[in-house]
Amino acid sequence: MRVPVSWLLEHVDLSSQEGPELSADAVGEALIRVGLEVEDVVPVPTTTGPLVVGRVASIEELTEFKKPIRYCRVDVGPEHNEADGDHAGTRGIVCGATNFAEGDLVVVALPGVVLPGDFAIAARKTYGHVSDGMICALDELGLGDDHSGILVLPPGTADPGDDAAELLGLGDAVLDIAVTPDRGYCLSVRGLARELACALDAPYGDPAALGHGLPAEDGEAWPVRLDPASGCRRFVARRVTDLDPTAPSPWWMRRRLLLCGVRPISLAVDVTNYVMLELGQPMHAYDAATVTGDVVVRRAAADEKITTLDDAQRALDVDDVVVTDDSGPIGLAGVMGGASTEVGTGTSDVLLEAACWDAPSVARAARRHRLPSEAARRFEREVDPGVARAATDRAAWLLAHYGSATVTAGVTDEGGVPAPEPVVMALDLPDRVAGTRYERGAVVRRLNQIGCAVEVAAADPGDSGGAGLRAVPPTWRPDLTRPADLVEEVLRLEGYAGIPSELPAAQPGTGLTLGQRRRRQVSRALADAGYDEVLPSPFVAPAVFDAFGLDADDDRRNALRLANPLDADRSLMATTLLPGLLDAVVRNVSRGLRDLALYQVGQVVRPGPGDPPAAPVLPVDHRPNAAAIASVLEGLPAQPLRVGAVLAGAWERAGWWGPGRAADWADAIEAARLVGRVYGAELTVASDVHAPWHPGRCAALWFGDVLVGHAGELHPKVLEALGLPARTCAMEVELDRLPLAEDRPVPAVSSFPPVLLDVALVLDEAVPAATVVSALRDGGGDLVEDVRLFDVYAGPQVGEGKRSLAFALRLRAPDRTLTLEEASARRDAAVETASERVGARLR
Repeated sequence: MRVPVSWLLEHVDLSSQEGPELSADAVGEALIRVGLEVEDVVPVPTTTGPLVVGRVASIEELTEFKKPIRYCRVDVGPEHNEADGDHAGTRGIVCGATNFAEGDLVVVALPGVVLPGDFAIAARKTYGHVSDGMICALDELGLGDDHSGILVLPPGTADPGDDAAELLGLGDAVLDIAVTPDRGYCLSVRGLARELACALDAPYGDPAALGHGLPAEDGEAWPVRLDPASGCRRFVARRVTDLDPTAPSPWWMRRRLLLCGVRPISLAVDVTNYVMLELGQPMHAYDAATVTGDVVVRRAAADEKITTLDDAQRALDVDDVVVTDDSGPIGLAGVMGGASTEVGTGTSDVLLEAACWDAPSVARAARRHRLPSEAARRFEREVDPGVARAATDRAAWLLAHYGSATVTAGVTDEGGVPAPEPVVMALDLPDRVAGTRYERGAVVRRLNQIGCAVEVAAADPGDSGGAGLRAVPPTWRPDLTRPADLVEEVLRLEGYAGIPSELPAAQPGTGLTLGQRRRRQVSRALADAGYDEVLPSPFVAPAVFDAFGLDADDDRRNALRLANPLDADRSLMATTLLPGLLDAVVRNVSRGLRDLALYQVGQVVRPGPGDPPAAPVLPVDHRPNAAAIASVLEGLPAQPLRVGAVLAGAWERAGWWGPGRAADWADAIEAARLVGRVYGAELTVASDVHAPWHPGRCAALWFGDVLVGHAGELHPKVLEALGLPARTCAMEVELDRLPLAEDRPVPAVSSFPPVLLDVALVLDEAVPAATVVSALRDGGGDLVEDVRLFDVYAGPQVGEGKRSLAFALRLRAPDRTLTLEEASARRDAAVETASERVGARLR
């Protein structure tokens, strides 16, 4: 909300404050101290030199030019007028605007004035006349963006020659404040001035408490009926008659509206906007002559339509709340009025409305019809139902005072002001929450400042809880419902800076758990291997399972559906890490990155068969016991911890050192093995068919007889469906299935030399190399330190359907130097075991 500093200070008594006059920056800092977000302090642009009020004495139309040009004689006061000659008592000024007439009051910049933007004014000859000054428009004075015409002041505002800078308030400043949804009362001068008074500990004057001496109540202003289903809590109406439709809005009101970013339109409209900004109560003015019959507030009927003030016909929803008369809807409640009862240039009979609408209904209607408005913005955040009567009185008085209107005696006040629920709190609760001790009486004083009615009860001698208080929140603070809310108010008004900041002492012997340390080790190992960590969204679209080619009965399709998803297209909790990782690949490739190695360590959600029991809602005023926590955990689905990685493009980049190498399925398997080694678990690899991997390039990863994950190259159809690069590879391992041992095996380092032997075996090409490696290890016994495949050959020399696998064996004894005979014997035993298991023969 934008608000001039001078308007706020009108309601805060600073007469007792010592020191220099409060600056705009100091006002902004004071509001920040009590928790408001002051985004900017914008000074109203100033001018230098003689800026004065002038009265247009005569206008000569210069018709010989293509565009309208006027030569005006303007009375700018005896001090600045020409002293002699034919035009004594005035000053000649050339102007291209046409929105003023003889006798109007205007703002004149005389030669020597420097306007905002470093625009200097000087006398110059133009269009055949000497222009001895400039008649100013709003944007030229820095008061707005309107350049449709010059600024015309209302009659009687000032006399020719008066200082216009003081009249325009060019020394003022505007605060731009971001109001959070829970503090809707701050969308008004009334609420912000109260906060400023609290921050400065100064007396506060409530503008809603002003008396206007209006006629006493005598019946209704207009018959009004409220349908209970409408949710309207209060509807107040007053009627003014004999309004002068030509009466201009006073300059002080127009100036404040302009500084708040509201364009002045007419007296009736400006008054309702002004009261909304001042008191926070949005209002609407109806042309009473066009309202037929009783006013009824209800929900819209099916197929009803309304033409709103923007001349758009809108189809109403049955959820919309409407104001109707005998002709049908005449207003979309809390959002925008209807065109049929619009106040026009000839309106003299005005019906004023101040209502308190149902906040969710207004929010839904504003979004449904795409009609954001200042009124809807306030109703969405709850409007004080207790200020409606004061708002109508204020608006009626302004129309009577500045528009010569007559305020009728009747007032319609349907509904009422709900009584706020009292909140009971221990008197020392703010002290205990803040960890400090406030002055005696500070809690009650601060709660009184925000409008609470507070009663303090003495402590019961038999009660160890101490004294307590009972606070009744004001009607403009619907957010104060719990002791914690009152504590927050005391703490923010006393100042967060006064709350001590102390770190709790760390208990000895604590720190990261074994699982946390292991998770960090996995992350570091993958990062050291060249992978980059990403944190994708945990939400996925149902269509991703079709793109993965999962069977209808695949348990990964059994995903938990969100009740209120952030994105309607991503309404499921991820059952695998791959969708998020592959999304990251697509995003990076679209931005020009071709060589990618990404990983993620995170949880997935894997609901079991059937629905879990509903988790209870735990209280927040005390720590739940073990049984309550257990009941919550029972209602949660399984959330195993996993690690996933994807590779695309080159694993080894090309350069002067060589052509490089593209990432392939073997790199994905190696990433999984690296994770296993972090856990001290050697994973074994077996061929598998598991979507979304390529059936011929997919490996199942086992630890003993436990399947822990899969790795390999993704299926080409998956790559095409998701827009991924060719030959993209991935791996996913469930960390919770790996052993979490405190003492992992320590590698033994022998000081004795190894014996290196090679062996080439011929076997069926369908036999996996991993199976042969396992057989060689088992046959060679504990002296086999490593078995590495280094060559694969298939051709006529080994026979059709056969291939030759060459392995490098490294043998070593921990306590002696192996002889060649011992090493050869172990090699022969390894070959024999491979022959027995997979039918291999020595090549």
